[in-house]
Amino acid sequence: MATRIIIKRMASLGLALSILLMPKLPGLLVQVQQVQASAPDSILQPNAISEHPAISNVDVIIDAGHGGIDGGTSYGELLEKDINLAIAEKTYEALRKKGYIVLLNRSGDYALSGENLWLRSRSRHLKDLAQRSHLANEIKPKAMISLHVNSARNSSKRGAILLHQKNEQSKQLARHLQHSLNHLYGIHEKPFYGKTYYLLKHCRIPTVIVEMGFITNHQDREMLVRPDWQQAIADHIAIGLEQYLKTSSNPS
Repeated sequence: MATRIIIKRMASLGLALSILLMPKLPGLLVQVQQVQASAPDSILQPNAISEHPAISNVDVIIDAGHGGIDGGTSYGELLEKDINLAIAEKTYEALRKKGYIVLLNRSGDYALSGENLWLRSRSRHLKDLAQRSHLANEIKPKAMISLHVNSARNSSKRGAILLHQKNEQSKQLARHLQHSLNHLYGIHEKPFYGKTYYLLKHCRIPTVIVEMGFITNHQDREMLVRPDWQQAIADHIAIGLEQYLKTSSNPS
């Protein structure tokens, strides 16, 4: 049976970190819940997350983009946030079955901005992105992937696109993922440097944004919404991540 551990953090701010630990720690599911404050701030400081032994050696954080009031891009009644979460959950399971310790930062339809009570900003979008990068920097995984769906005015535009940071580790991660997804989509895309993206600028661990396909393209849209194709996308993301993790742990 799974063991559920509650780590209270910044108690007077009413936050708790709920972590689902699968047998032998093959995966981690993080969910922040509202709780009643019953202890002073001094009981557990923010670094309690990264110091907890259960999450001190995470291989991958999967960032399920958008959520809650932020639906992301859309096509009719299809919302990006739902596609992101569905494929994120399947990727989580695919990596867990390979034996990796994985963390999913969103397990339902909510934005992470509601968990960010430390950033002095009126921008919900900025608080959401800051919370995602802060969690990654606290836990320090070997890699983080942020899953998203693309859109374009030209409906013929299709395929997965990887965006990376300036550092070589992020570039390498993007290359492995792009190669794997190119094979699935039958395309020949190359990764791009995502210079202006908040998450890529503020995460201090190798991070990439995975634009999993174009919701505005009929062929991509079918792949993004059908469960069997969602599983194929998740499996190819897991393959790319596995290739990166093996290469980064055994550099030539």
